[in-house]
Amino acid sequence: MHSGAPYRFLIAGGAAALVNWLARFPLELVLPFAAALLGATAIGMTCGFLLYQRWVFPTSDRPLTRQIRDFVLVNLAGQLAMFLVAVPLREVLLMLGFGALLAGALAHMMGIAIGAVVNYLGHRHVTFARSSHVDPS
Repeated sequence: MHSGAPYRFLIAGGAAALVNWLARFPLELVLPFAAALLGATAIGMTCGFLLYQRWVFPTSDRPLTRQIRDFVLVNLAGQLAMFLVAVPLREVLLMLGFGALLAGALAHMMGIAIGAVVNYLGHRHVTFARSSHVDPS
């Protein structure tokens, strides 16, 4: 892996996370918080895949279909971590007196941060790994 990949991952992941975070606001106008999280996640995942595949891990020689499959699976793990942090944290912040907009924004941001760690490790070792490092199946 290129020595700059962790920094590129942070930049690309930060951009995808920002898209994810910002997409939730308009979605939450018409959807409950949890559903808006899921919709924003799908938008952020699409952005993330394109950035990671082209800019962070361009040397992967794995077939595109496997990259997409593994990207979605790794992201599901990262998004599960995000969801398990964001939803209860929002409720705690609401109980502490934070307004709904701020509670949702902070909880979503913390969830994204936790999910990013899971995503980096999964994408580095699974999604965009060189084929010699992964099971050929």
